[in-house]
Amino acid sequence: MTAQARPTMMRRARHRLRIRGSEIPGIYLPFARRKYPGPSPEVISSATELVIDGYTRSASTFAVYALQLAQATPVRLAHHLHAPAQLIDAARRRVPAITVIREPQGAILSQLIREPDVALRDALVAYARFYESLLPYRDWFAVAGFEEVTKDFGAVIRRANERFGTALREFEPTEPNVRQCFELIKLRSTLSPVLLGFESGTVTAEDLLPEIALLTQRSQEQAGAGTPAAWVPSRDRDRSKAALREQWARPGLAGLRVRAQRVYEEFLGTA
Repeated sequence: MTAQARPTMMRRARHRLRIRGSEIPGIYLPFARRKYPGPSPEVISSATELVIDGYTRSASTFAVYALQLAQATPVRLAHHLHAPAQLIDAARRRVPAITVIREPQGAILSQLIREPDVALRDALVAYARFYESLLPYRDWFAVAGFEEVTKDFGAVIRRANERFGTALREFEPTEPNVRQCFELIKLRSTLSPVLLGFESGTVTAEDLLPEIALLTQRSQEQAGAGTPAAWVPSRDRDRSKAALREQWARPGLAGLRVRAQRVYEEFLGTA
C-alpha cells in the first residue's frame, strides 16, 4: 500500500478502538501484558525503575538506547507501548517517567510512512488525544522534546534525576555515542532477543557485544534482499513525506492541526 492509499473502514475502526483503549490503564495494560510478554516492548510492572514512552515516531527508541548505553548497570525500563495508559499508570504509581514529544507534523508524517494503513485525519486525532489524556499528570513527568532527545539527551537525564531523585548516568552526545545509538536502531529490525532485552534492561551491554557482529550481518543480508530500514530516515521515505505534506495542508484538516499544535505547545511548556 502506498502512503496515498486509503485505509479500509475496518482498519480505521480498529485503529480508533486501539487509541481509545490505550488511554485507560485498567483496560489496556492487562491486554498489553498478554500481547507483549517480552523482551520488548516492556510493560510497566513492580520491577520497573523508569518509563520512557510517547507518541510513536518521537525518538523514544533513541532515548531508550541512549539511556541504557550510558549506564554502568541496566535499568529496568517500561517502554515503546506508545500508549498513554502506561504513562498514566507510572504517574499513579509514582514511578519515574520520561515522556517524549515531537511536533505534530514531524511525528504524524513519519508515522504514516511506516503505517500507511492509518488515515491522516485519524492520526491527528490520535496525537491530540494522546497528550490531552496526559495533561492532568503533566507535572509528574520529565518531558523531553524530539530535538532535545536526539541532540542533548544528557540534559533530559539530568532533569529526570532532579525531578525524581534518581542517580542515572548522563548520556554524553558525542559523535561516537550518537552513532552507536543509530547503529543499534538500524539493527532493531533483526528482532534479536538479546538486543531487545538490552532495551528493557534485562541484558547487559557486555552481553550485547558478542551479538552485534551477528546482528550487523543479518541487517546487511536484509538490506541486500530489499528489506526497508523502517527505523531510520531514508530518501524514499522523505519523498513519501513530501507527498503527504500536500495532504497535511488540506483546509478540511485545519481544525485538527490547530488542536494537535495546541496540545503540543501546552504539553512541552511553550504555550
